[in-house]
Amino acid sequence: MTFAFVLVCTVAACFALRNPLKACPPAFYALAVAVDAAYLAAGAWEMPWDVWVALFLLVQKCLLPLALFTVVMYVGVLPQESRPHRWLKAVRAELSIVAWILSLGHMAAYLASYAPRIAQGGPVNLNVASSFALALVLLALLLVLGFTSFNAVKRRMHADAWKKVQRLAYPFFALTYAHLLLMLGPSAVRGNDAAVASVAVYSVVFLGYFALRTLRWALDRRARAAD
Repeated sequence: MTFAFVLVCTVAACFALRNPLKACPPAFYALAVAVDAAYLAAGAWEMPWDVWVALFLLVQKCLLPLALFTVVMYVGVLPQESRPHRWLKAVRAELSIVAWILSLGHMAAYLASYAPRIAQGGPVNLNVASSFALALVLLALLLVLGFTSFNAVKRRMHADAWKKVQRLAYPFFALTYAHLLLMLGPSAVRGNDAAVASVAVYSVVFLGYFALRTLRWALDRRARAAD
């Protein structure tokens, strides 16, 4: 349920900060880097408990980057004439870059924790190993999508090539859902209430998106056929 709250707050922030983000994206990128740095340095120096909890939830649990990626993906399935689509479409790339930077902090922390253990043949159950392997695929997709979201890179790419690369966002989003299920599934099956609630929320968000994405594809295809 925590993700639902973070998602609602993130949506509100995206609408409220749309103009500043569009006017000065580097300031938001720098802030995201600072948040990552604060999180990664948290183990080396003490910080207020409330700050640590916020960093733990938003960065280590990846709730904020996931919420931002969710906003970016949902903007693409909203009716093109709708006000939310028109308002947020102009900053989709900027939102995705902020989410990308924040997610790198999350991945760096978990790679540092699990990679040595797996490489040395330490005790890791099959579910965690599978989730880690999937995380490596997600990292590769994330790096490609993140770098090509920058305007400087986009301008140097052919338009068709850039569009094909950006379509990797669909498998990225689907594999993110699979990754979450691998991590939360065992606890949910055992009846852990928090895990069950999290799986339910994530399922509504992800399956709802792919249902709307399918509907948007069908409507766009019908419109092209009519033209």
